[in-house]
Amino acid sequence: MKSISIANDIIPVGRFKSNLAKYLNEIQLNRNSLIITQNGKPAGVLISPCEYDEIRQTKLFIDSISRGLSDSDKGEVFSTSQLRNELQKTRTGKEK
Repeated sequence: MKSISIANDIIPVGRFKSNLAKYLNEIQLNRNSLIITQNGKPAGVLISPCEYDEIRQTKLFIDSISRGLSDSDKGEVFSTSQLRNELQKTRTGKEK
């Protein structure tokens, strides 16, 4: 993720509305974020679709690791042979 430029990437909602097409184009070309303010306070963040997809994939990956660590802490793990059996079932479409 590109760093935020205070001078260019934080704009009031009125300026955003009047230059909407310009800002949408910039975000897609430059992959930068745009912080939109309302009454001087941050009200929203606009990012490119590619940036959104990357953030979402990263979150899903981190959530998966967290679930795995939690399962491990609780002792909910498979032995090597159990894992092989589960993978074989999944690969052949014979899940229970």
